Amino acid sequence: MRFRTCSAPLLLLLLSACATMDPSPGEVEAPSPRLANLQRAALYPWTDAGKCVAREASNEWPILAERCFHALDRDRVRFRDVTKRCAVAYADAAAPAVVALCVFAAPEIVVGAVIVVGAVVVAAAIQEGIDAYQRNASRERAKPKAQTRPAQEPLANQAPKPKGSPTGDSFPPPPETKPRRPSCEPIPVRHAGEDVPHNECADKFPPNRYPGMDVFVGGERFDALQVGVRVLWEIKTHRFDTYNAFIRDQEIDKEIEQLHRELHAASACGYDFVIGVSTEAHKQALLNRDSTLKIVVTGCKR
Repeated sequence: MRFRTCSAPLLLLLLSACATMDPSPGEVEAPSPRLANLQRAALYPWTDAGKCVAREASNEWPILAERCFHALDRDRVRFRDVTKRCAVAYADAAAPAVVALCVFAAPEIVVGAVIVVGAVVVAAAIQEGIDAYQRNASRERAKPKAQTRPAQEPLANQAPKPKGSPTGDSFPPPPETKPRRPSCEPIPVRHAGEDVPHNECADKFPPNRYPGMDVFVGGERFDALQVGVRVLWEIKTHRFDTYNAFIRDQEIDKEIEQLHRELHAASACGYDFVIGVSTEAHKQALLNRDSTLKIVVTGCKR
């Protein structure tokens, strides 16, 4: 097995170039999350030859980062919270380790956030994973294209259509929107609604252990479970500052009721609870009602 030694930026460029082949005209290749994770992990030094990364590479990056953080050679890595997102919830003695994991597990690569000291040798298990992906991709490209669909059978020979829709098509049931009974185990479910700015804020700011997902804990739905720590988040991104005084009061009444319910569920299950709001005015309005709430200003825009 041969290993390449190079600097981090050059390594990423080389990995991207050698792992990607030009598709045939008119063909668009879907990116592989597993390959992207292996390429990202190849930038860093690992104490276990990359075995944990190779095992977890099919997960979302925040999950991989949390599960494999113990194997990262942290003596050779420096973490900088350049976005100031990771230090907002903690100020205790464990904060440096918590912030380091939070920075490393961010879904997006933030320039200057993770700095590696010295050259990086691609870990053996990670290199093997990249090589295996390339071999599989080459075999898939070599396969003949699927044949055209055969002519439809006569109606008399067709099997009865399954029930479940007007056309007889069978579809899987939609995912549960609420567990059958309260549980302190985090249960990921798809983000509620199609509020893209809100969902992006919930995924990137804490950052979220389950990108694209809310999480049920103790019978309540939370916008995010923070990577690496037992902290549940409620994210508010509506334009509170634009409301008139009456609407603001109505909104705060509704939010306080919701937040107290979520705080109780989180505390009962041993989680901390943080509220993220977009503006200082929204934060102050909530604190005027309950000064014990832990609230941070995310700056997320609508």
